[in-house]
Amino acid sequence: MELLPTTKGNNSDSGTSRRYRRSSSVPLILTRLVRFPQMDFEFALWQMAYLLIAPRRVYRNIYYHKQTKNQWARDDPAFLVLLASLLCLSAVAWGLVIGLGMIGILRAMLFMVIVDFVLVGSIVATFTWFVTNKFLCQNNIMTNDQRVEWAYAFDIHCNSFFPLFLILYIVQFFFLPLLIKTNWICLITSNFIYLVSMTWYCYGTFLGFNVLPFLVHTELLLYPIISFAIGFILLSVFGINLSENVIGFYFGWS
Repeated sequence: MELLPTTKGNNSDSGTSRRYRRSSSVPLILTRLVRFPQMDFEFALWQMAYLLIAPRRVYRNIYYHKQTKNQWARDDPAFLVLLASLLCLSAVAWGLVIGLGMIGILRAMLFMVIVDFVLVGSIVATFTWFVTNKFLCQNNIMTNDQRVEWAYAFDIHCNSFFPLFLILYIVQFFFLPLLIKTNWICLITSNFIYLVSMTWYCYGTFLGFNVLPFLVHTELLLYPIISFAIGFILLSVFGINLSENVIGFYFGWS
């Protein structure tokens, strides 16, 4: 079986086919959202586990996926379905504890999935997709095989969002009564978990783009961590508790 195109035969047809598959990668994965029997949830759970203990191994597997499927982005929506389901369960837990009511819980579910995960993720993916293609491609080569796919940039967001979800949506949920207490230890701990979650997200983004062999200076994607650290220091010095303020703004509760 030939995995790479040859110079013989219908070159224009094969090129058209490749362009079509690349441009339709996002609609393809969306069409598979309703095909639950075809989703590999076991592999998605494996990815989630290794994103916590050995994230580089996940991206090595994605490199092999490129060799067999000729695209960097995943074509199985199982990971997205699991993550969206976890967000919904988290919204239910938060809603029951805070007392949002049925309508409030549904609103929280939609907000977490549509805004936090999809909308913000799409903005971040578009930004990183543009920056990497514009400034980090080696020798500014923009051939079909050396261009970051938008769908892959969104995959990186999904992978990086999972550890952030565990910290801010799960860990913070269980320790919120302690985090919002008015003392310096709770204040620093509260701000520190936000620092850790954003740093982990940034590091995961770096790993995702670093695996692409045609990108250079991907370490620049780690620079936002410096601003996160500065923000942590300033917020702590001025006595601003992120858990109290973010949850209060998010749920209209304090």
